[in-house]
Amino acid sequence: MITSLQNQRIKDVVKLNNARERRKQNLFVIEGARELSMAIAGDFTINGMFVCDELLTVEGREIISKTGIPTENVSVDVFRKMAYREESDGIIALAKSRYLSADAVRLSANPFIIILEAVEKPGNLGAILRTADAARVDAVIVCDPKTDIYNPNAIRSSIGCVFTQQVVVCTSEEALRWLKRNGVRIFAAELTASQYYHETDFTRSSAIVMGAEAHGLTDFWLRNADHRIKIPMLGRIDSLNVSVSTAIITFEAMRQRKSS
Repeated sequence: MITSLQNQRIKDVVKLNNARERRKQNLFVIEGARELSMAIAGDFTINGMFVCDELLTVEGREIISKTGIPTENVSVDVFRKMAYREESDGIIALAKSRYLSADAVRLSANPFIIILEAVEKPGNLGAILRTADAARVDAVIVCDPKTDIYNPNAIRSSIGCVFTQQVVVCTSEEALRWLKRNGVRIFAAELTASQYYHETDFTRSSAIVMGAEAHGLTDFWLRNADHRIKIPMLGRIDSLNVSVSTAIITFEAMRQRKSS
């Protein structure tokens, strides 16, 4: 059992809270039984697990018994030093980072794709990935991101849906070329658009492009979009949180597709 807070392996795990260190080690941290089970189902490579018996839940014990992944026991103090969140089922796993290229994405016959430009907040990214899973979209493409898809808060807020989705990280230019090659219509969400989202036809191959929380979409996407759409705002504020806006438009598209 590891009991020392100065243990080098523990220090290396703590460093993974930093995006630069995640890239350096090519590893990221997964906390919790549900998230770990989703990562395993998504064929992520798990390099090992740290377990605290005093904090281990029923769900934690179940996944340990099923996976057969080597575990290292740690004390409560050591576990809490490593843990990003308070409730982790007594499990912290190390997984190998995996980045999917756009050309490797498997598309359905009539795809629906979420494009995110320069997303800044990992909590918003995670919430959008959760929406993507619920709506069964084909892929989420994160362009020119300001946050890492393996940020601990992104994993937590996605409830592990970062492992269930085809997630691509690339430049806006690369994403646009890929969309054009695959004949996907592009809908850019912006405040000054004249076309409402619920009056837009999403029943054919479509991608919605959502902008950064503070500044919205850049001119690049506004120039290259096939259509510009907006959500009607009837109160005093002029915009919604990007994760909320994405969910509203995505589920309108799913409603139309089911109706048709």
